[in-house]
Amino acid sequence: MGQERATTRLALAAGRGDHAAAAAFVRDTQQQIWRFVAHLAGRREADDLTQETYARALRSLPRFAGRSSATTWLYAIARRVVLDHHRAAATRAQPASLEDWQVTADSRGSDRHAVEDRVVLRRLLDDLPPERREAFVATQIVGLSYAEAAQVCDCPTGTIRSRVARARDDLVAAMTAAEQTSAPRHRPA
Repeated sequence: MGQERATTRLALAAGRGDHAAAAAFVRDTQQQIWRFVAHLAGRREADDLTQETYARALRSLPRFAGRSSATTWLYAIARRVVLDHHRAAATRAQPASLEDWQVTADSRGSDRHAVEDRVVLRRLLDDLPPERREAFVATQIVGLSYAEAAQVCDCPTGTIRSRVARARDDLVAAMTAAEQTSAPRHRPA
């Protein structure tokens, strides 16, 4: 809680033109915002979308009033950046790219099972409806409270709870289905 207040104070000072506070605000929040964006949009897009998040945030800092924590405010901006990106991507053709497992393997080293688990989790998360994925990532991966996630996603707290519960159910069902299709089949002798 103390860190949240300190971050909010930095944002308010940055909004008043304090350049050192702006740099500290970015430095203190960049890693968590990048993780959030990476889970919603993918690792390949995370750097650019995080940069866009901060570009929008820094332009808006003079209007930030501190009614919510600066981190929650920043997550809401990141969410809108990702939504805008998805809308724009839907209107243009997607070029073929490396398989996710190759990118992950290159960036994470040689622990094959851990890489495979990350790829499976990423695919399962990608298959969730966007609202459920946002709620799940915000609360279960990023660690926001349900109330903070509700502010970020601009919906009631009960809706976040419902989306997270449904996302969990979807993930369990998908994992169960994947295990059943990959289990070896024994033929009677």
